[in-house]
Amino acid sequence: MSDGQPVAGPDGALRCPWALSTPDYVTYHDEEWGRPVHGDDALFERLALEAFQSGLSWITILRRRPGFRAAFAGFEIAKVAEFTDTDRERLLADPGIIRNRAKIDATLANAKVLAGWEPGDLDDLIWSHAPDPAARPAPRTLADVPAVTPESTALSKALKRRGLRFVGPTTAYALMQACGLVDDHLETCVARIAP
Repeated sequence: MSDGQPVAGPDGALRCPWALSTPDYVTYHDEEWGRPVHGDDALFERLALEAFQSGLSWITILRRRPGFRAAFAGFEIAKVAEFTDTDRERLLADPGIIRNRAKIDATLANAKVLAGWEPGDLDDLIWSHAPDPAARPAPRTLADVPAVTPESTALSKALKRRGLRFVGPTTAYALMQACGLVDDHLETCVARIAP
């Protein structure tokens, strides 16, 4: 394993070292992580999945994402907001997802809250917390990548004030990384260099 420096993959391209532990990670790293995500439903999905990831490895969530999407109606806020107690019990019994009662309840509660927002409000709120990229030097090693930032703390507080749950500062920062609000690909990583 690397000392936090970029590592050459099977194709010879340098990548963030975490990306090379499994082919699933390579694809996620190269094509999705750190790329801008917009749209309330898309951001709701990422927010829910980051909450489910809390305390687990991301690969566990990534490999179950098709199951999550099927179980949570494609993460369409309006549909999930209408889930009933019967749906909740179905989710608690679904082996295709993480059957954590608190995380399931938070996702359902968050959908109900978000259903009352105006279209685009979630997108606007999240993206209003994106830091100025010019003020953030590219990380050279994994040690340069924070777990929490002032922006993620502010985003967490803003989401909580608006009634959302399971949105702590670490979860908020993981969301910011996954959705391209910040680019934490290492300085010489192929995904950072590629347009």
